[in-house]
Amino acid sequence: MSKQRKVTITDQERSKILEIIDKYRNDQGALIPTLHDVQEYFGYLPIEVQQIISDELNIPLAEIYGVVSFYAQFSTQPKGKYTISVCLGTACYVKGAGKILEKFESILGVNAGEVSEDGMFGIEACRCIGACGLAPVVNINGEVYGRLVQADVQGICDKYSSAE
Repeated sequence: MSKQRKVTITDQERSKILEIIDKYRNDQGALIPTLHDVQEYFGYLPIEVQQIISDELNIPLAEIYGVVSFYAQFSTQPKGKYTISVCLGTACYVKGAGKILEKFESILGVNAGEVSEDGMFGIEACRCIGACGLAPVVNINGEVYGRLVQADVQGICDKYSSAE
């Protein structure tokens, strides 16, 4: 599990968050679109950002946190520039996805649910992505890699590292 760290919101970030909130403030059901747009801007929804939304929309923080933690589309942790999703569904797992995940973690020096110090890579374990015929499968920002073996992982990491 990732550690929660205190996030400092700059004045510029706060202004942009307030601008997004104002866009939906008078709408029925403003919370979900507000959360979506704020996350798109900020990258994720740390508790400090949720508190601003709570204060501005007059919705209890517990309710906002409940929505954020319930829906998979929202994240309370920063994402890497490249999000590596390793499928651990049954077909992928049986064909070695656990070892693929371990190899990514070893090469990048971060565990599933974490982001590399430079913010380049985030690793997550996910359930079936519907590409069972290509098991084991990894999805990186929408690009699918299938029929992987551990030896493929270094080349994949190198491809994205050199993309800068």
